[in-house]
Amino acid sequence: MEVEDQIGNKVSLNNPATRIVSLVPSQTELLYDLGLGNEVLGITKFCIHPDKWRKQKTVIGGTKNLHLEEIKALKPDLIIANKEENTENQVSELMKFYPVYVSDVNDLESAFRMMTDLGKLTGRQKEADDILLKAKLAFEHLEKPKEIIKVAYCIWKSPYMWVGNDTFIHNLLAKCGLKNVIDQPRYPEKDLNEIQALEPEIILLSSEPYPFSPKHMDEIEEKFPHSKVMLVNGEMFSWYGSRLIKAVPYFRSFLNQLHSNAI
Repeated sequence: MEVEDQIGNKVSLNNPATRIVSLVPSQTELLYDLGLGNEVLGITKFCIHPDKWRKQKTVIGGTKNLHLEEIKALKPDLIIANKEENTENQVSELMKFYPVYVSDVNDLESAFRMMTDLGKLTGRQKEADDILLKAKLAFEHLEKPKEIIKVAYCIWKSPYMWVGNDTFIHNLLAKCGLKNVIDQPRYPEKDLNEIQALEPEIILLSSEPYPFSPKHMDEIEEKFPHSKVMLVNGEMFSWYGSRLIKAVPYFRSFLNQLHSNAI
């Protein structure tokens, strides 16, 4: 079987993968939901779902600080990586020895394609199709606000960093009927005065990668007396595997909260 990964490389396997190393937390969760409990051997320290795998699998470092020798010791027949979450030089080194599928997910459609590809490579195409159908139907029935709401989504502090207009989070915000006020790519650094000038109606503080909590809200609220400041579950907005099925009920509750607390 052969697929082209999301950066244009051909990934060829003679048989479905049975010795898998996942370098991406959201894709690790997908592999679990595909029923690959025996086939997945290695995961990163940030692969927190399912929790039990942290004790059952070999932890091969962090997403950007992989322990290459530990990965090689597992003799994988498939490594699953991501363009943004892993470092290019480490992934390139692994490609010299093993088939590596690299995802590059920046919208819902590319997330669906990634799930289809991994279903093929692991012999779990039916299971992948089932997850895809549930996710697609869920998003089709997600009711958006009647009017567009302007938001700024913050992912980091010191310096403040924000979600740009070419990211997966940006795309999910749009699926929820929310307009991202940041009209720049990736994750630009902007101080609160710069964001204030963009006049967002809502400031969203993510639980990851920076762990924003209620104690961080005071500074933001002082700068934005006319905006609503909210903490949001970053996994729901940024994990692009089977988590998407759980994300839609979360978005529905989140949007209902916006409606009940009219801006």
